[in-house]
Amino acid sequence: MKHRIVVLGAGYAGAYVAGTLARRLSPADTEITVVNAESDFVQRLRLHQLAAGQEIEAPQLADVFAGTGIRLRLARVTAVDPERQVVAVADGDGDGELGYDTLLYALGSRVADHGVPGVAEHAFHVTGRPAALRLRERLDSLDARGESGRVLVVGDGLTGIETATEIAESRPGLSVTLAARGELGAPLSAGARGHLRRACVRLGITVLEHTTVEAVEATRVRCADGTALASDATVWTAGFAVGPIAAAGGLEVTDIGRIVVDRTMRSVSHPNVYAVGDSAHAIGDNGRPLPMSCASAGYTGRQATEAIAARLTGREIPNTKLEYLANHISLGRRDGILQMVDDEAQAKPKYVGGRKAARIKAGILRMSLWATSHPTFGLPKRKHRLAAALDASAEKEAVGGRVAA
Repeated sequence: MKHRIVVLGAGYAGAYVAGTLARRLSPADTEITVVNAESDFVQRLRLHQLAAGQEIEAPQLADVFAGTGIRLRLARVTAVDPERQVVAVADGDGDGELGYDTLLYALGSRVADHGVPGVAEHAFHVTGRPAALRLRERLDSLDARGESGRVLVVGDGLTGIETATEIAESRPGLSVTLAARGELGAPLSAGARGHLRRACVRLGITVLEHTTVEAVEATRVRCADGTALASDATVWTAGFAVGPIAAAGGLEVTDIGRIVVDRTMRSVSHPNVYAVGDSAHAIGDNGRPLPMSCASAGYTGRQATEAIAARLTGREIPNTKLEYLANHISLGRRDGILQMVDDEAQAKPKYVGGRKAARIKAGILRMSLWATSHPTFGLPKRKHRLAAALDASAEKEAVGGRVAA
């Protein structure tokens, strides 16, 4: 009987692991199923561009996995039962269950409201394609009014900075304000902070530092100091959290829902479950938890792939690198910041800024998309035609046996 591998989520981490396992494991011995709610691959790193009004590529997952032997199930994951080793899913045909022998959890993260009233009801975000398109529609309506609509971006992490600068550059008719909880660009080096401030001035972005938002309303936000900021579109980028499915299933998770894993990305509470990307609470080589990022998706995905393949083939599990080297920040389409960090995750003094940094970031995005669109890196289809022939032969024998009986 084939070993059933079920991958939940086809983002950067899930698609990479599924494709690499398909390349490395025999299709005669393993069966890989990918469950994803959407039919296309979502470039989450570029959703702020989509929201600003640009078009981004969205390859169809059916095309991505064609010829790999991977089975694609378009469905929403509703529950995980690691004791029974099943996953509950829902699609257009209703509810169902998928059994597994090995589960890879790669459902990513979503916006975290931190208990702030009104975020869910009134704020926009860019953590998913539908959400980015809703923000885009709102920005279109503001542009159509022919007056300076007010856009307020709450949160000055990488997502907040990229969202504010992208909207300001793509839609110069709108008034963009960035509300920072502390000093703008605090984790960056002094030079990079200066570059960021100059970019905000160039793009006409109003920066409010040391501003804590306590409530979001339909046309304004209320701050901790009692002030109110008018807003026609409030974009919430003040953090991320993992959905409740893993915790509800009994997996050991952190306070924000990330699955606690060992050095091989294996759940510390359930050995048949692995977690990668934003879903995993993994400790890096520097002794610190890896941040939610595309880079972490790559490192955790590579380690999980090595561990799963080694355990299924009886080999020793190698330790791959788990590190975080830099922050890549786009500031619109022609500007950016590349900030290297040290072993303590602190910014190094030097940075790369301007068009060169923008080109580096664009190259990373292109490379990530290519790797996802070619999950088995050109794996010959002959391998999977052989597996299909073996499956057909086995089914024929089974049918013959039932007829004889």
